[in-house]
Amino acid sequence: MINLLQALLSGLALGGIYALVALGFSITHTTTKTLNFGQGEFLVAGSLVAVGTLLLISGKSQTGVLTSADVSLLNYGVALLVSLVVLGVLGVILYFTAVRPFFGSAGMSWVMSTIGFGIILQNTALAIWGPGSMSMPSPLGESVIRIGGAGIRPQEILVLVVTAVVMLALDHVLRRTRIGKAVRAVAANRQAAALMGINVAAIVVLAFVVSSGLAGLAGLLIAPITTASVFMGLSIALKAFSAAIVGGLTSPRGCIAGGFLLGCVEALVGLWRAEMREITIFALIILVLVIKPEGLFGQKPFEKV
Repeated sequence: MINLLQALLSGLALGGIYALVALGFSITHTTTKTLNFGQGEFLVAGSLVAVGTLLLISGKSQTGVLTSADVSLLNYGVALLVSLVVLGVLGVILYFTAVRPFFGSAGMSWVMSTIGFGIILQNTALAIWGPGSMSMPSPLGESVIRIGGAGIRPQEILVLVVTAVVMLALDHVLRRTRIGKAVRAVAANRQAAALMGINVAAIVVLAFVVSSGLAGLAGLLIAPITTASVFMGLSIALKAFSAAIVGGLTSPRGCIAGGFLLGCVEALVGLWRAEMREITIFALIILVLVIKPEGLFGQKPFEKV
């Protein structure tokens, strides 16, 4: 039972990361019907920009090593702000260079352009920080909190708290504020939203800024749990996209639920046999797509009659 509880706690923390990235996929898909297939590299950028900021504050080179003394709550907060700003700017650049030029064109050129943008980001990071992993101590310390005999680190609790706060804040904005209603209007019908006086271009840019910021936030949160690495993004982004498919790509709440579900499934299966985790996850995706193609919590699109 202790091992089961341990797996669930670890799975919830990992699921929180998947949920944040999956939510980013959902936001851009609902507003533009496109996806940023370089989202994993945005997560990497958020993680490494945060590490680089902490190294800069500590007066160390970008290939230096961070210690616990370098990562205070204040420094971590500054790194968070810098990372979000940089990722927001990258989101704007992504939209204008890799997505907007292909609006209205036949085919899916934006798929390759977003992948290419991600490769550019990855190689830029490789040139600055190198291929090695970079450790980031948690600002909350490395002590283990015991719950029913199972252990959870303060950073994992932080992941859960931040994910819950972001989920509630975005849900409130989308459902209760004017800008949220504008986002939903653009998602429903861009032409009708423009006729109602909504600045569609600004809403679309905002969607990419938020999506990129969520990936950067996920990278910052997971770096103290694992390590910051140029090659960490692909696996996380792939599983986060899987979570969005399972939960429902058109449903922000569904993406969050899918993220936690996949995180727990991965941890529980790993408790049994580690090599079966990916097999189980993608078997689950196939099953959901067969039974309910729009996802467990997604809405079925209207059919023309």
